[in-house]
Amino acid sequence: MRVLISGASGLIGTELQKQLKALGDTPVVLVRRPARNENEVSWNPATHELDAKVLENIDAIINLAGATTGKLPWIKKYKQELIASRLDSTKTLVDAIAKTKNKPKVLVSGSASGFYGDQGDTMLTESAPNGSGFLAELSNKWEQEALKASKDTRVVLVRTSMVMSRKLGALGRLLPLLRLGVGGSPGNGRQWWAWISLPDEARAIIHLINTKSAEGVYNLTAPEPATCKQIIQALGNELKRPTLIPVPAFALKLAFWEGAQELLLCSQKMSAEKLLATGFIFQHPTLKSACEWVCSKTE
Repeated sequence: MRVLISGASGLIGTELQKQLKALGDTPVVLVRRPARNENEVSWNPATHELDAKVLENIDAIINLAGATTGKLPWIKKYKQELIASRLDSTKTLVDAIAKTKNKPKVLVSGSASGFYGDQGDTMLTESAPNGSGFLAELSNKWEQEALKASKDTRVVLVRTSMVMSRKLGALGRLLPLLRLGVGGSPGNGRQWWAWISLPDEARAIIHLINTKSAEGVYNLTAPEPATCKQIIQALGNELKRPTLIPVPAFALKLAFWEGAQELLLCSQKMSAEKLLATGFIFQHPTLKSACEWVCSKTE
């Protein structure tokens, strides 16, 4: 396959490129500069510029473009960037698909666990309602924009949970603290943190591309739910470091404003049943196996 990727230089996009190449597929990356080779495509999502002709030989599109939510606090200007970077890129791709004669077979478009908002101990399947808050509203608008392509191609929406990686992403700032023995749970630690390993995130996206019956929303989360405290403790156990110093919720809110509530203190217990029903097999199905991989120095 030739697979067009927006957000290709990010954490998930980089892993996707690696896995696609290993499978013999060709990742084609969208870049905001002149293309330098046949596997790059120039675009400008801010002005909705993308030549629809470049999609003629594309089998699948993976839309991951969007400014990181991990840059805290979310000041007003940055919140506008979070919104525009997702909606503009998605609209640009949807419009290009509509203009293409030989259309891609599938669009896999990003979304987030933030769609559900703070839901306490409720098990969240894909049919759970849209929650409240900035991320919930943004995720819903992001999904609705992608669904406009449904008349032209198969659309899969991936609600990504916390991606566990060795260096970047959600654990990028936490792991160095844990290695020093000064890490702890944000707040009381009882909030559910839906999680998935980086290899499984990319593998699941490729699996959904190749599963022709897959359509609509899928939670990208591991099948073993875990609380924030359980995740921190599991990582500490692998690193053989204590995790006894919690970070008070009030301190997080003072430092990071609403971002603290929606990213760190929010509780989302997500179900992986729909993804499992497609035949997907996790490489890291348990918290222990994921933490072993995160803390290991070898693949």
